[in-house]
Amino acid sequence: MTANPVKIGIVGLGRWAKVLTRAAARSEKIKIVTAFSRSEEKRTAFEQDTGVPTVPDLKAMLSNCEVEGAILTVPNEQHLAVAAEVAKARKHVYTEKPIASTLEEGLEIAALEKKYGITVTVGHSARLMGGIRKIREAIDRGELGRVAFIEANFSNERALELTPKTWRWYKHRAPGGPLSQLAIHQFDVLHYLGGEIVEASSMASKLSPVGAEVDDQSMTLLKFADAKVGYVGSCWTSPGVFAVRVFGSKGLLHYEIDFETWDTPDQLHKRSTLYIQRGKDGYAKREELKVPESDMFREELEMFAESCRTGKSSELSADNGNFAVAIVYAALRSLENHGRGTHIADVLKEAQEHVAERLHDVA
Repeated sequence: MTANPVKIGIVGLGRWAKVLTRAAARSEKIKIVTAFSRSEEKRTAFEQDTGVPTVPDLKAMLSNCEVEGAILTVPNEQHLAVAAEVAKARKHVYTEKPIASTLEEGLEIAALEKKYGITVTVGHSARLMGGIRKIREAIDRGELGRVAFIEANFSNERALELTPKTWRWYKHRAPGGPLSQLAIHQFDVLHYLGGEIVEASSMASKLSPVGAEVDDQSMTLLKFADAKVGYVGSCWTSPGVFAVRVFGSKGLLHYEIDFETWDTPDQLHKRSTLYIQRGKDGYAKREELKVPESDMFREELEMFAESCRTGKSSELSADNGNFAVAIVYAALRSLENHGRGTHIADVLKEAQEHVAERLHDVA
């Protein structure tokens, strides 16, 4: 017998809210029962498109005792303020990645858990793709031997479409351009597949003709605690691609999706590639593997529902979300220092000290 679904609200009613609402509708474990945006126009459109009733203010949502948590799809710089309001109402928080627009704000969101007895889930969904999970299983079985190198790319054409009216145009709102908006997905994937990442070095450039403030090309090298190395590339002026390749002493695995399926992940397995190349075999002897069915957005929302029900964090925790942001900030510092390697622990420690000082001053 299926337990009653966890009832959830959603805040911020743009395109992504509709993607997640469709994902929730495919689940028996979570149900979005109320929605809020400051824009009356967006509230009306969302209600017409999804059938989910909307409320005119956030207070109305948070005062509903049936609502156990809230999904935040507001702009990054609003994550902390909205998460704080939700947490004060003793509701659990789900926020899209990145956890916040800055690492310090992300750490403050994490602190809400202890302060208010709630959980925070961060939407690093890419690690939940069927192909990524299959790679992790192969690594754990030792099928690839000792993994020494991981490379990944996440690119699209976003920089060709930017205008001063879009938030991604500005450095302070989208630091590093694709570095903070796309590469962060792959930083989390490499963390999931390869373990602790200790250092980042990066280079970037600006090649889009539109004239935005942000860089639009990004390459970051990563060093892991066990000495393996990795690379994440992100181009903002090309057709969409999401690909991961893991190299081990006994073989390599390559996974790539059709980027057009990103918004419909339950169909992703039909248009993805996963192959293993063993030993000294060449590309011609690669073995095509079946990509298992998965639905990363439904699965992350079900993890959130489980956290709401149990009060326990999932692998998509606030700490995990902040680690991905820390890699972004280490890469940004490396750019400022002409590509010099930056230790992730140093970036985290400095941000933690600043947050502790600020919260102490407030108290």
